[in-house]
Formats: sequence, structure tokens, C-alpha cells
Amino acid sequence: MENPNPLNVYKGPDSVQRYFHPESSPPLPLVEIPDCLNPYRRDGVRIYAKMMTMHPANNVKSMPALNLLEKTVQKGKTQTIIEYSSGSTVISMSLIARVFHDLRDVRAYLSNKTSPAKLRLMQFFGLDITLFGGPSQPEPDDERGGIRAAERQAKEDESKINPNQYDNDDNWKSHVRWTGPQILGQLPEINLICAGMGTSGTMTGLGTYFKEAKPSVYRVGVCTAPGDRVPGPRSHALLAPVQFPWKSAVDHIEEVGSHDSFSLSLNLCREGIVCGPSSGFNLKGLYQFIGKRKAEGSLAELAGEDGEIHCVFLCCDLPYQYIDDYFDKLGAEDFPKIHNEHLAKVDLYRYDDKWEKEPAHALDLFFTQGKPQPQTCIIDFRQPLDFYEFHLPGSVNVPFVHEDTPSPFAEPYVLESLWKRLEETFKAPSKELDLLRGRRILFVCYDGDSARVATSVLRAKGHEADSIKGGIKALRRLREKSPDLGFGARSQAGVEVIGGHLDRPSRVATQVV
Repeated sequence: MENPNPLNVYKGPDSVQRYFHPESSPPLPLVEIPDCLNPYRRDGVRIYAKMMTMHPANNVKSMPALNLLEKTVQKGKTQTIIEYSSGSTVISMSLIARVFHDLRDVRAYLSNKTSPAKLRLMQFFGLDITLFGGPSQPEPDDERGGIRAAERQAKEDESKINPNQYDNDDNWKSHVRWTGPQILGQLPEINLICAGMGTSGTMTGLGTYFKEAKPSVYRVGVCTAPGDRVPGPRSHALLAPVQFPWKSAVDHIEEVGSHDSFSLSLNLCREGIVCGPSSGFNLKGLYQFIGKRKAEGSLAELAGEDGEIHCVFLCCDLPYQYIDDYFDKLGAEDFPKIHNEHLAKVDLYRYDDKWEKEPAHALDLFFTQGKPQPQTCIIDFRQPLDFYEFHLPGSVNVPFVHEDTPSPFAEPYVLESLWKRLEETFKAPSKELDLLRGRRILFVCYDGDSARVATSVLRAKGHEADSIKGGIKALRRLREKSPDLGFGARSQAGVEVIGGHLDRPSRVATQVV
């Protein structure tokens, strides 16, 4: 299969169109899964993932969306596209409508049972959303559902179109046009194709293509197990009213549940085949079919001339919009533990290096000739005896930490305790915050880390707060560099430093805020 664009570069005014179009792009990857995911490798079975997720729209519905809009949009007449879709089809349509047809009004009709994550994803891509009650997967001919509502809207206004993925043969014909030829060109020795069945378009198209192009290819469709639900595919019962010729396009149907779909998708992702639950669903259906053929002793009948069985399943979607579902469907044992998880509920505010001042810079900002600047407040978190021995003039002592208290950034439980105490002390309304209102605040502690946390808390509450990097220890080192200088004198760097005798703390200085 000749590569139409070997360097995969797109330039010029139609660059994005060519990027999206399968006829001007390299074929989507076909990747053999690692042996650790193939329980039948020793039986001569080789399994390949067709990465439909690698299309720019990131899902299997991009091909149908491209074909449907190419055949239904009328230039100069069509202004609005309306489609009932659980997500992937209409998201692909919104992208392709803009890229190929300069249409921005794409409206999604979908079930009110759609997850918040998927709704936000659709909003992210600019879709106008209308929700409908009733079954999450309505039958195409149900007059009460959103599928028929979208169809009626288009009939009432010539400027609106409803491509209708459920009843438009251009859906499944896209896979005859592009997906099937790509797979056969990449893997001429293919013996088996497997795909899930939702609208049934994917399997109908692939099955129809291989029936003509290579009739020896065995075709396996996968449906959702009765009473269960996997995003995208349908149960076998719900396929009954689908008008596509899917029955002639499959040789066998497997039914798969949601737990296996999510679990196998998770395993694929962790081995580098990043895909969503419907991809794990397809692979599980393939496993089940191969297992049955092996048990009945007929597996070898599927082998080609090389004695091996080359199977392709479709990777249809990505996992990211279903992350919460993975945690709901699977057990805690399937996921690594989060260490220090208790920190997720504390220390919630931002930090900024600009708020952590070097000692000399802090003194310059908060003192003029040894006296605190007007409208400033200096809060020292050390213990009273340490505060008495050495403190900045005008400081207020709030004894939150001890000299041997670990840094809150080294010991998570110290951070949790400190943050909660700061939140409680400086919660609004309070006399403490009234005292600080309109003042620039400088926090001081032993090593600067606790003061840094306090700065984050007070900044989040709208106060102008800073801390001294390195804390009192850094201030002491600054004084040691100029032992002969008294407070208010200038160092060689032109910065006021502390030295000599310090004032005894007043009653105000030692009170707890």
C-alpha cells in the first residue's frame, strides 16, 4: 500500500483538510499486541490492533463522519448539522464540519444519562447540546426519542441537515471506502476481523468489504451482554431494528460485559496500546471466540498458508473521558495506591516564588532605618522564648511551630496540621483578619517553610503577604556577615541588616494574634 505522504507533513491553506483525509495521510497504525496480552500466541494466533484512535479526531467514528458530511452537506445551503450521538460521531462531525465545510453550528442530541465528563468534552469542542429522556440507546424508529427528533428538525428547515448515522448507508460505506482497504493493504495475510456493533456501521462496512476483497477472512461482531452497558456498542436485541445489512456482514457474534471491557482496556493501555473501553470490549470478544474454537478443536481451520492466524480488532476510542468509569467498574486492587492521599484535601492554594523574599530584600521592603514601614504587620511563628531571644522589631508572636518541627514539605502530616490550623486561625470573619486588613504582611518562622505555607493561605484570602526565605536562620546568617553593624545600618550591598542589641519584646509583641 503506497504511502501518500511518507513524511506526514501538511502545508498550505488546505493543510488541515489533508491532515484529516485518509487518502492524503499515511494509513492508521496496525500494531501487533505484545505476547503478554495474547493468551493464544502459542496456538499460532497473532493479534493486531487497528488504531482508529490515531485519526486526528481520535476515534473510529471519524471515517463515517467524513463520509456522511461529504455526501449530505450542501454548499451555500446547509447552515446547521443535527445528530443524535453518544459522543464520538458528533464530536468528529463538529471537527470535520469546520475543517471541510466551514460550518460551526453543530448540534448534539443525546441521552440525559450521558456522563458529565462526556458532556463537558462535547462542550469543549463547541457543540450545542440538547438532552433527551428515555432509554440511553433509543431505537432508531422510536418516535419519542432523540434520533427521530433530529430527523424531524432537518425536515422542517432546509438549512439544517441530519446525517443520521443510524439509517444512512454512507456510515458503513466509509469503512468499505477507507478502513477495510487500509487493513488489507497493511496485513494481506489477515484471517479474522473483529469489531463491536453499535450502529453496526463499522462491522457492516468491514464485513462487506472483506466478503468481496478476501472472502476467507472470518468476521466476528461483538455485542454488549444483556443487561450490561459499554459506551458505544449495543446488545444483540437492540440491533434488531437497525436497517444496515449487518447480518450478512458477520459470521459470528460474541457478547461481552462491561467489567471485562474496562479491565482489558486498562491492560492494553498499560502495555502502550492506549485505548478506551470499547477497544477492550472488541479484544475480549475476539478472545472468547478464539477460546471457543480452540476448545472445540477447530481453531486451526482459520489459519492461513503460513500456518498462523492473523487477527485484527479495532481500537475505537481513548480512555480519558471514561476515567471515573474505570474506577467504578474495577476494584481498588487494579490501581496503584496514592501515597499521602490526605494531602489532596489540604494545602489547596497556589504558591509563587515572588512571595518568598530573600532576607535582605524583605528587610528593605518592611523596614526604614530600623523601624517597620507603616501599614505592615510582621508575624513570627516561633516559640516565645526563641522569639524573645531574637526577633524583628514590631513583630507579633504567634507560636505555631517549634524549632524541631519538621518542614511541612518534608513531613505530610505536619503540612496537614499546619494548614488546617492556619485556615482556622485566619478564617473570615475574624478579629485576626480584621487586624491584618489593609496591611502588608511578613511571615517569619525558623526555616521559612511554615511561613511559606502561611503566605499561600493569606494570599488566597486576598491579603498581600510574603515570607522570608530560610526564615530566622537566614536572618542570623545575614547578621553574622556584618557583626559590627547595628540594626538600621547599611551593609555593603546597601541593605538594612539586624545586628547588635535587640529590643525586649513588649506585651503586644508576645500576644497570640
